[in-house]
Amino acid sequence: MKMVLIGLAPMVFAASGALAGTPAAEIGYERGALGFEALMANDNETALRQIQSAKSVPHNDPARLINLGRAHARLGNVTQAQQAFEAAANCREHFDIVLSSGKVMNSRKAAMLSLQSLKR
Repeated sequence: MKMVLIGLAPMVFAASGALAGTPAAEIGYERGALGFEALMANDNETALRQIQSAKSVPHNDPARLINLGRAHARLGNVTQAQQAFEAAANCREHFDIVLSSGKVMNSRKAAMLSLQSLKR
């Protein structure tokens, strides 16, 4: 089973197997491919560039889409954020993700929570 770690308002980095603590970067993805470190540093423009230019991550990967949505939301691009979160929520592929808080949740649920956070 694939597991992804994210920081809600979701930022994703991937992991598989047991977790010994919260990693400082993506696990299971090329470092920077999901923009995790940049998002954690609140460097949203860098995160957006990293996510959009990562050739190793499919465009329909829920982890990628959630972090893409988060970067767009933080930059005030609400329409693009909504589109990314909706795409993640509707992905055929879904898997468990671990929030930066350590909480485990399905990627679809995390995407829906992110979508709801845009409405607040």
